[in-house]
Amino acid sequence: MLNRTALFEEHRRLGGRLIDFGGWELPVQYSGVMEEHLACRERSGIFDVSHMGEFHVEGPDAEAFLDHAMTNSVAALAVGQAQYTVLCHASGGIVDDLVICRRAPDRFLVVVNASNTKKDFVHLTGLKARFRDGRAKFALTDESRRYTQIALQGRIAQELLSKLTSVDLSAIRTYWFAEGELSVPGAARIPAIIARTGYTGEDGFEIYVRWDDGPVVWRALVETGTPLGLKPCGLGARDTLRMEMKYPLYGHELSDETHPLEAGLGWVVKLTKVDFVGKAALVKHKEAGVRRKLVGLELTGRGIPRQGYAVFDSDGKRRLGEITSGTQSPSLAKAIGIAYVDASHSEPGSPIQVEIRGMQVPGRIVPTPFYKRPY
Repeated sequence: MLNRTALFEEHRRLGGRLIDFGGWELPVQYSGVMEEHLACRERSGIFDVSHMGEFHVEGPDAEAFLDHAMTNSVAALAVGQAQYTVLCHASGGIVDDLVICRRAPDRFLVVVNASNTKKDFVHLTGLKARFRDGRAKFALTDESRRYTQIALQGRIAQELLSKLTSVDLSAIRTYWFAEGELSVPGAARIPAIIARTGYTGEDGFEIYVRWDDGPVVWRALVETGTPLGLKPCGLGARDTLRMEMKYPLYGHELSDETHPLEAGLGWVVKLTKVDFVGKAALVKHKEAGVRRKLVGLELTGRGIPRQGYAVFDSDGKRRLGEITSGTQSPSLAKAIGIAYVDASHSEPGSPIQVEIRGMQVPGRIVPTPFYKRPY
C-alpha cells in the first residue's frame, strides 16, 4: 500500500497522473510537464511536497547537537532564519542535504528529503545517543505526519499568497520564514509556517500547515491563483525546474559515497567550526584536492543525456565521468545535463562527448545555473 499525502483527493480531482514515487502516490503531471514547467517560470506553480520529512529538535542543547551533526553553522542562525546544510557520515559521505529553520533559541524544524526520512532519523538518533555521552538535554522527534507542505513558486507567488494572509510577505527575505495564520474561506484561521524557500529557482514560498488543514489550503490557493495564471505542477516539472538550476537531488548528484566538496557544496561546509561529524575526512579531501567535480553540460548534437550515461573527452577515448541528471530544458530548448567529471576537464567551454545508445554525441561544459530568472 502506497503512502498518500493529505492532498491525494485534490490531485485526483484535478486529473493528476499519479505514480509511485519512493513509496508515495504522487502526481507526476496534470496538464503536461512542459506546460507546468513554463507556467512556473512565467507565472506560478503549486506543488505538493508533503512527502518531505520534518523533525523537531527542541531543548537547551538542541543548537549544540545540530551544529555538531551538520556541516553548516547552525549556531549562526537567527530566530526566523532558515539554512541549507548537509548531514554527513564520519567518512564525509552525504547522508542527506536538508533545511533547518530556527523557530526559537532552543527550537528547530529540520526538513529532510522524503526518501531519506527514516534513514536520517535513525542516523540522528544514533548521533544523539553518543552526543555528550547521551546526557544532552533535547528532544528529537519525527513529526512528518503532522505537516502538509505546499510549495508556491513563481513571480506571482507573493501577490497570490498575500490574498490569504495578513503576514507581511515582503518582509520575509530569502531563506527566512514567518509564523502566522492563513485566512481561508469557509475555515477558521489556520496556523502556518511561511518560508521564502524553494527548489525551482523562482521566488516563492514553502508553506507548512497541519496535515488535516492541507486540502482546504490547497483548494484556496488553486482557486485564488488560477485566474492569475497559477497551475498545479507535478514531480516531472519539479525535476526539470531544479535541473535548470543545477540543484542537486539525493540519489542522483548526492549519495553516501559522494562528499559535499566534489558536489559543489563547499559553501555549506564550515571547516572553521571546532568540530562536526565528517570534518576530519573533509579536511583531508580538501588538502588532497578534489578529483572530480559536479558540472553542467549541454549537447550540441542530437540526443538527451540521462542518468548513468558515460561522459568522454572530445576524442571519445578517455572516460571522464557520467551523467547524474539530464533533460530537454523547457526554458532553454536545449539538451542539458549534470555530471561528475574529472576535475582536470571541468572548466566551462571544455568539449565533451556523451555516449547515447552506443553513439557519441558532442557537447561542452557550461556555466551554471543553466537558467537565470529575469526578475
